[in-house]
Parts: sequence; C-alpha cells; structure tokens
Amino acid sequence: MKILCVSDQIDPLVYTNSIKERFADIDLVLSAGDLPMDYLEFIVSSLNKPVLFVFGNHNLKELRYYRKTFDDHISSAWDTQDLNPKGSGAVHIGSRIIREGDLIIAGLGGSLVYNHGENQFTNFQMNLEILKLIPKMLYYRITKGRFLDILLTHASPEGIHDRPDPCHRGFKAFLWFMRVFKPKYLLHGHIHLYDLSDLRTSQYHETTIINVYSHYLIDTEDKK
Repeated sequence: MKILCVSDQIDPLVYTNSIKERFADIDLVLSAGDLPMDYLEFIVSSLNKPVLFVFGNHNLKELRYYRKTFDDHISSAWDTQDLNPKGSGAVHIGSRIIREGDLIIAGLGGSLVYNHGENQFTNFQMNLEILKLIPKMLYYRITKGRFLDILLTHASPEGIHDRPDPCHRGFKAFLWFMRVFKPKYLLHGHIHLYDLSDLRTSQYHETTIINVYSHYLIDTEDKK
C-alpha cells in the first residue's frame, strides 16, 4: 500500500491543482497533526482516498468536535462512531485503532505537556491513552497474528528525533509501546525539518520511526 503522510506544514507540493497527477498512485493518507482541517478536506476531495489523522498541539479549534473529553472510556478504541463528526471525510483516529485494507493502524495524538495547553499529556497520561488500545490490539494479535502495523503519533519517542526544549521532547511511553507491540512503523510529526536532508528515519527494535514533517511517501510493500 502506498501512503502519503503529511504533518505540521501546508506543503505546496500537496496543496496544488496538480495533486491528482503527482499522487495518483496513493492508496491512503495519514496526517500526524498540526494541520488545519480545510487542508485535510482538500486532500480528501482531491484524491478521493481515505485520510486518517491525529491532532497535534496546534490547530486545535475543532478538537472538541472529535474528542469532547480526555476522560474517554476504555471502549473508545473500539468505537467507530464520531470519528468524522463534521463530515469532512477525514477520519480521526486519536486513541483508536482501525483497519484500512490489510493495515492495522493506531493513533496517539498530542504532545508532551509544556504549558498545560490543550492536547498535551504527561507520560503517565499517555500511558493511560495506550491502555485504551490494548484490548483491541490483543484481539488483532489473536485474529491476525500481530498487534498492529502502524502507530501514527504527533510527538516523537523520547530520545528519537526529539529536541531538548520542553515543547519538543518525546514520549518515553512510546518506547515501551514499540518494544512490546512491535509496530512496523511509528510515524510522527512535531519536529520541524528546516533542512529536508536532516535525519528523518531511525530504527528502534523492530520499528522504523519516520518524521513525516511536511510530506513523506511510504510504500508498505518495501517492508515485509
């Protein structure tokens, strides 16, 4: 499956009338956060492909429509209602798991807490978000032989692609997640790459971590 990943910046290579021609072979779009909803809606309407997203720590004015409270019940990972409450076509997968084709995809949005703003979490709180996913991941482990394929996040893991300033530190919670549940990919944004030749990809145990800032293309057939 060919995936267009977007995050943090409205990319003129994506936000263009030629998007259909440039990304004609795309099967799926994943957004790692900090993008306005009208940008995602443009991608949905232009490519007519599934668009799955998590919120970051900016562009949160519509967060309340998708996640009215952070005190979700553990069943939220199973719930398929209210994933697209505004009818935009983009599907919110924050703290949820869904199947798209043969892929099992989980989402964990937000950043590490730095000023107590919206959609910021301590590591303890992120561990609670992960706990919501475990029952469904166990179901897939039994029925499909694996917990999941892709973890879509906004923030990076601690010590991998993150920065020392409080806003851009990564989650330690993601490290144990990767060790235990072994996703093929962890795709994140949040860390801006002002030089696109900077490090984007790292390996941690069995997981390939990719900073998908701006836009990035993945072909899951390349990793089997």
